[in-house]
Amino acid sequence: MPHLSIDYSANMEDRIDMPALCDTLRNAMIETGVFPLAGIRVRAFRADHVSIADGNPDHGYIDISVRLRAGRDLETRKRASAQIFAAAKTFLTPTMQTHSIALSFEMRDIDAELSPKTGSIRDHLKKGTSQ
Repeated sequence: MPHLSIDYSANMEDRIDMPALCDTLRNAMIETGVFPLAGIRVRAFRADHVSIADGNPDHGYIDISVRLRAGRDLETRKRASAQIFAAAKTFLTPTMQTHSIALSFEMRDIDAELSPKTGSIRDHLKKGTSQ
């Protein structure tokens, strides 16, 4: 159950392809080998009202947050964090060279005892797909 959320300033929509960023990060999560495919979720939320640094409306931000169930050791989480952040940075580097953008990332555990889950995605994945 790794859920990746992207919170971003509205001005980023004119600068990057947000669906492509979502796909890039989903692929990066898969490539870590750490997360079950059926549990991966990537979504993006636009913030229409922001005030950044000195108030210049040209400033933008992308804040990436990954929530996952506890159980992975620190080294595994650090490696996965570094790999996902590197994918985001690579994707955004061309835009960051011409625009003022803050990029941040955080991974945190969810207490499984306080987070019930159910779903049928695994039942609908193609045969032979790693779950």
